[in-house]
Amino acid sequence: MAAVAREEAQAGAVGSADAAAVIARSATTIPEAVVAAARAAGSKAIACEDATTGQLTYRRLTIGAAVLAAKFAAFPPAERNIGVMLPTSNAAALTLLGLMSAGRVPALINFTAGIGNLTVACRSAELATIVTARAFIEKAGLGALVDELSRIVRIVFLEDIRKSVGIVDKLRGALGAHRPLVKRRPDDPAAIVFTSGSEGQPRGVVLSHRNILANTAQGGLCLQFGSADRLFSALPVFHAFGLSIGLVLPLASGVRVFLYPSPLHYRIIPEIIRDWGATILLGTNTFLAGYGRAAGDDDFRTLRLIVAGAEPLRTGTRNVYAARFGRAIHEGYGVTEAAPALCFNTLSHNREGTVGRLLPAIEARLEAVAGVDGGRLFVRGPNVMLGYLDAHVPGRLEPPPGGWHDTGDIVEIDADGYVTIRGRARRFAKIGSEMVSLAALEALAADLWPDAMSVATAIADNRRGERLVIVTDDINGDSAEFAAFARRRGASSLVAGADVIVVPELPLLGAGKIDHQAVRDIAARRLAAAAAG
Repeated sequence: MAAVAREEAQAGAVGSADAAAVIARSATTIPEAVVAAARAAGSKAIACEDATTGQLTYRRLTIGAAVLAAKFAAFPPAERNIGVMLPTSNAAALTLLGLMSAGRVPALINFTAGIGNLTVACRSAELATIVTARAFIEKAGLGALVDELSRIVRIVFLEDIRKSVGIVDKLRGALGAHRPLVKRRPDDPAAIVFTSGSEGQPRGVVLSHRNILANTAQGGLCLQFGSADRLFSALPVFHAFGLSIGLVLPLASGVRVFLYPSPLHYRIIPEIIRDWGATILLGTNTFLAGYGRAAGDDDFRTLRLIVAGAEPLRTGTRNVYAARFGRAIHEGYGVTEAAPALCFNTLSHNREGTVGRLLPAIEARLEAVAGVDGGRLFVRGPNVMLGYLDAHVPGRLEPPPGGWHDTGDIVEIDADGYVTIRGRARRFAKIGSEMVSLAALEALAADLWPDAMSVATAIADNRRGERLVIVTDDINGDSAEFAAFARRRGASSLVAGADVIVVPELPLLGAGKIDHQAVRDIAARRLAAAAAG
């Protein structure tokens, strides 16, 4: 392992008192934290709502979760982990809390990932049952996928569970709503989420109650969430950003949340944000750019905080929100293994071009990488996962060595603690003896074609080792134009020599991230066809 270039052992963007508060707030379980929030807010306070089933008060939420917990407790005892395949909705909130209360561990299924990746997920988490809803499957057109899944796991529909609920179940639920059905400890597993699979097969990430609640406390302190806020989230709950910050944070802190099932409804979502009076919006660059194109000039007037994560924020997206809506986007950074947030730009500490400062109670160290400015980021803290589950050894937990997780990202941390992402360690191409950042290549393409989405990749080349390719959805994208622009910007001949391939649209994963494996495949096929022709 490379020598340590720099070590940051710090409380992050705020002081040691906030780090202590994070530790204190995470010394419980998620069901217990939601019950505590219900007591503080009042049983009649609205906890969450969606466009299909309407509003859920804390009373209805905790009773509904208790009723489901009793039903889930009747599942075979050996089935510790239970798959959940639901959109962002009241049903998802009730199901997740019900499973946690029953002492089960929900494994969040990415229904956009395809049967191959889902088979890997089921094997790595040793899933025998997936809970879903017929209405969702029919509306989302997932019947064929569920048919394939039913060959390897049992499918349980919430509609069938609901039919089995009688008056006795409801009375027991009301009596048991103030405590989990099965006692669990803060460091017990709370949920399993899966890495995006953007650069290979997905891996199961086991997060404890402490991991998730620590991250919600970190985010809540730095983003200054309050009980008067209204949070809108269309982020999928199978993504750690949507699960922890979009769902658990508001439910556990008394912040009202609107749960929307698809982030891709670009015309509908701005109208809901306006009519519902949302004050906080979560999104990725891709989703925020879509809302910005479709929104009316006053649709975002109630928003006081817009938080972007999961992928780099493009300058064009930032500029649209500033110019049209008078709103700043606060970029953050995280990884699934950190539940997921590590940094945020906040209302009081916001530096453009960075992803903010480390959250409280997070330690970081940088390890030198030959030929690259900055260092490889390792993190440790109460929000860092219990470990990985791997399909090659199903059920075996692989904890991070010494509690340190290797993010695989190359970053710089300045004197004020602001973090700048330079790129993924895997997203550097080696051409001859030089290391070329694919992120830097993408930044050039974004400056040249600001209204387009452009992604850089590298494919094997017998002569040079690797060949740089930019895949863009700009219909006028051209290799010669890019080369001239790159030279004017002072880029090296290696960068200026990148091939440009135009596609109708870039392949995305369900959480809004670029599918880098699919981009590489597109580039390889196009260049091979050009060489053959």
